[in-house]
Amino acid sequence: MFLLPSWLLLAVFFFVPILLTFYFAFTNLSLTGTSSLATKFIGFQNFVSMFQDPTFRISVIKTIVFLVFSAVIGQQVLGLLLAVLMNERHRVFRSAIGVLVIAGWVTPEIVVAFIFYAFFSDGGTLDTFLSVFHVQPIAWLYAFPMVSVIIANIWHGTAFSMMVYQAALGDVPKEILESAAIDGAGRFQRFVRVTLPMIKGSIATNMMLITLQTLGVFTLIYSLTGGGPGNRTMTLPIYMYQQAFSDYQLGYGTAISLILLIIGIVASFVYLRMLKVKL
Repeated sequence: MFLLPSWLLLAVFFFVPILLTFYFAFTNLSLTGTSSLATKFIGFQNFVSMFQDPTFRISVIKTIVFLVFSAVIGQQVLGLLLAVLMNERHRVFRSAIGVLVIAGWVTPEIVVAFIFYAFFSDGGTLDTFLSVFHVQPIAWLYAFPMVSVIIANIWHGTAFSMMVYQAALGDVPKEILESAAIDGAGRFQRFVRVTLPMIKGSIATNMMLITLQTLGVFTLIYSLTGGGPGNRTMTLPIYMYQQAFSDYQLGYGTAISLILLIIGIVASFVYLRMLKVKL
C-alpha cells in the first residue's frame, strides 16, 4: 500500500511511455500530412524503409565509429591511465589533474560544444596555436569533423571513467600486490596479471555505462556539426532527430530509437561475455 504511489508514478512516466514507444514504432504517426489525421498500424514498414535508406546505413557506421573511438578506446583507456597515474603520484599532482579532468565532466554538453567550436573553428584556438609553427589554418570541423567530435566527447566524458577506476584501484588489496612484487613480478606484470583481473567487474560496468551514454550523445554533435558536413557525423541520434522533428515522421523516428536501444543492449552483453562477468 505504501509503495502504491511510487508504482503509479512509474507506470505513468516510465512503463506507459516505453509501451507507447514500441507501439508508435510500428505506426505511421506523423505531425503533418494525411497520416497525422489518422494514425495506422503499418507493421514492419518503418523498419523496411529504414534498412533500404542509405542514410540510415551511414548513420549506423558513424555511430559505431564514434562509439569505438570516443568511448571504448578514448574514455575507457584514458580514464584508466589517468586513474593509475593519480593512484601512484603525489597528492598535489592528483589534485591538479583531478580538477582539470573533472572540469570537463561537470561542464554542460552545450557549453562543451561551444568551447570546441571556438577551439576547432577557422581562426580558432588550434589554428592560432599552429600558426606559431607556420602551419596553414585548417577548417577542422569541415576537414576532420568526426575526429573533432570524438575529441570533444573524450574530453567531456573521461572524468567519469577515471573516477570509477580510482575507486576500483583503491579496493585492490595492497598485500596481494606486495606478494606479487616479492615473487618477482614487475610493475607491468602486477598491473596486467593482478590488478586488471581484480577490477574486471568495474571495467564491465564502466564500459556499459559509457557505451549507453555515448550512444545517446546528441547535443554535442548537433551543436558542433549538425551531422555534417554532408553525412560525415550523422550518428543515429542525429538521424532520429531529423526524421522525427525536422521531417515530422514520429513513427519512423521512434523505430530508429529502437535500433539504437538494440545496439546498446547487444554491446552490453558483448562486454559481459568478453569479461566473463556473471549477470
